[in-house]
Amino acid sequence: MDTWIYGICLALGLLFSLFSAILGHVFGGDGEIGTGGHAEAGMADSGLPGVSFFSPTVMAAFVTAFGAAGLIFSRIEATRSVWISAPLAAASGGVIAALTFWFFNTMFRKTQASSEARVAQTIGLTASVITPIPADGVGEIAYVVANTRYSAPARSEGGVPIPAGRTVTIKRMVGGVFYVEPIKPESSP
Repeated sequence: MDTWIYGICLALGLLFSLFSAILGHVFGGDGEIGTGGHAEAGMADSGLPGVSFFSPTVMAAFVTAFGAAGLIFSRIEATRSVWISAPLAAASGGVIAALTFWFFNTMFRKTQASSEARVAQTIGLTASVITPIPADGVGEIAYVVANTRYSAPARSEGGVPIPAGRTVTIKRMVGGVFYVEPIKPESSP
């Protein structure tokens, strides 16, 4: 009976992997709704690209390896008992799943790049005011992150007007608007 279970796991894992590879690009697998705007949702992925340990790819690797290792261990005289072959097959599946997880995360981490600056990268940066910021209004600033120049709407942190050309420090961001504070010029002796 255990041979059947291992065989079914091996077959299902292989079929899932095969169908995912073939059909994964047929239907697109994604959706886009053109609503515009920008939203930063926080630390859901810690800013790291990659796959989850519970992704279908990693789980398929586990099921396939569990089935294959179970079939192998159930054929060896010393590990023929289900009480020995099942834990060994589970451990083998875990190792293969962990290697799959590591491989894809390493690959994605090395290949992912973003042209968009994260909010955490901008807080504390200096910027230039390119459109004057009225006392209780919105102006525009320009700042540089990773050698790329960005512009964004900005308000004065203290509610004071800031003229164009002035250097400011980015203090925080609320709803897509940066709050900035003018840098006090150094007094000359």
